[in-house]
Amino acid sequence: MQLAVGLKTDPIEYRFTYHWLFRLMAEEGIHHAQLGSFAELYHLPDDYFLHLRHEAESFGITVSSVFTAHRELGGFFRFEHPAWAEVAHRNYARMIEIGALLGAESVGGNPGSVMRDHMDLKPQGIDRYLAHMKELMHYAHQLGLRYLAVEPMSCLAEPPTLPAEIRGLADELLAYHRQHPTTTVPVGYCVDISHGYADRSGQVRWSNVDLFQAALPYLHHVHLKNTDAIFNATFGFSPDERERGIVDVALFRDLLLDAARAGTLPVDTVVAYLELGGPKTGRDYSDWQLEDTLRTSLRYVRKVFLAPPSLPPTPMEPQR
Repeated sequence: MQLAVGLKTDPIEYRFTYHWLFRLMAEEGIHHAQLGSFAELYHLPDDYFLHLRHEAESFGITVSSVFTAHRELGGFFRFEHPAWAEVAHRNYARMIEIGALLGAESVGGNPGSVMRDHMDLKPQGIDRYLAHMKELMHYAHQLGLRYLAVEPMSCLAEPPTLPAEIRGLADELLAYHRQHPTTTVPVGYCVDISHGYADRSGQVRWSNVDLFQAALPYLHHVHLKNTDAIFNATFGFSPDERERGIVDVALFRDLLLDAARAGTLPVDTVVAYLELGGPKTGRDYSDWQLEDTLRTSLRYVRKVFLAPPSLPPTPMEPQR
């Protein structure tokens, strides 16, 4: 079982170049980038991504994943007009093309959001999402990707969230892959270690550890970030942030290693991408803090996530 630390590129958006970021990553010994989406991503020409791939490789970095940053592929859950689903499908297909140009092993994102005033349409949204994903699994195979990635989320309007949803969605897509093994790619989860479920009153029903464990049989890679006790704010791993956050990076490392030893992980290499928004964007007093923010958290997660396993963790009872 191999563990690696990477970085999702979101926080440089509109303030620093990829050249700047790749240099910082190389200096910190980080060799995997997850390209976070941005508005122009779906419209830039192929040669832009070929150049970006070359630039990353010149620093010894692989763009191993492309992933949404803004929930912009959620149109499968919108029923006001059929164009919502059509645009989501077209943009997802373009993301698959971009992943192939970059040499990424996967692309993906969270499935989408049910509108809060139309929660009764959630079952239809899930069905439509699954139908489109099955088509996209074929397209990803045609272009040479290894798998498509899905991120479980933290609220009932953004499935999959609870363990039954996590299992049900993945099992259906993987069953479809088994029916078409030579023309589709499988689907795996990108699991965020800060995602748990608190209900409408703010009571935690399933911890971030509970949901992580539920997703382990389908896990392909990980998002690393910190959060508070009800999964509201998200932030990094500076000393102050570790003091107020609840995420124990070492615990999640140990859970991965335990699952690998038990043979329940579907992969033999897991890249964990640090996913931060960074300081306030577009201020002279905050933009320049990004470099220190990234370096501090990268150094911490690299030290802890790649360390040898600690003593077996005490089993945690799922919260209801």
